Amino acid sequence: MQRVKDTPDTETLTAFACGLADLAAPISLAYFRTPLDVERKADLSPVTQADRAVEAAMRQRIAEAFPSHGIFGEEHGNANLDSAHVWVLDPIDGTKSFVTGMPTFGTLIAYLEEGVPTVGIISIPPTAECWVGRAGEATQFGDKACRSSGCRRLSDASVYTTSPDSFDAQGLAAFEKVTAGAALRRFGGDCYSYGLLASGHVDAVIEMNLQPYDFLALVPVVEGAGGVITDWQGRPLGLGSDGRVVAAATAALHAEILAILKQG
Repeated sequence: MQRVKDTPDTETLTAFACGLADLAAPISLAYFRTPLDVERKADLSPVTQADRAVEAAMRQRIAEAFPSHGIFGEEHGNANLDSAHVWVLDPIDGTKSFVTGMPTFGTLIAYLEEGVPTVGIISIPPTAECWVGRAGEATQFGDKACRSSGCRRLSDASVYTTSPDSFDAQGLAAFEKVTAGAALRRFGGDCYSYGLLASGHVDAVIEMNLQPYDFLALVPVVEGAGGVITDWQGRPLGLGSDGRVVAAATAALHAEILAILKQG
C-alpha cells in the first residue's frame, strides 16, 4: 500500500474512504449467512469474527497510508485520538441484522478533520449500494447525486428507528409522541435508513444510545443530500455526543420533531 501524505485534499480522502469500503465488502460477505461464533460484549451487543476481520483490514490500510492519523473503531479500540485527522470505523453496523441473515447491515466510514466529519461513507455490501458524503458537496449514490425528500411536515413524514429496544423509558415516550403525529413509522434498517433518507425514501430517523462509530459517517451523507442531522438538543454531532440522534429530510421537519423531543 502506497503511503499518502498525511494532509491530503478532500477528494483524495474520499477516494481512500471508498477504497476502504471496497476492501471491507467482500470480507463481510464471505461471513454473511454462514455459521458464526457470536459473542456478547460488555453491553450485551453481539460481535462476530466478521466484525473484527473487517475492522482489522481497514485499520491496517489506514495505518499504511496515514500513519499519523487517529482511529476510533468499534472492535479494536482507539489510537492517536489527539490527532487533527481521525478515522471512525464501524465494520458491521447492524450486527444483529448480520447474524440473523438480514441484508440491511452496512459498513460506516467517517473521516474527521479537527473533530468535524468531512467525509462519510454508508456502504451496504449485500445490495452493493453506497452513499458517499463530502462536506460542502452533494451526496453521491452510485454515480449520481441524491437528494432528500423535501418533506416539511411531520404529518406527511415516514419516521424510522432501528428498534424500540434501543430507547430508555423517557426516550421511548418521546419517540412515541413524535410518531403519533407522523404519516407512518417503521422499525429496522440500521444505517440503511439514513441512506434511504438521503435518497428521498425515508423522511426522518430518530435513535438513541448510539456510539460515535454509529453516527459520524452519517453526517456528511445526510447533510450533503439536503437533510439535517443533530443530537436531540439540535447540537452538531461529534465524538463527544450523547448518542441521541435525529435526522430529517428538511430543516422544517427537523425543527418540528426537535421541538417534540425537547418537550419529551
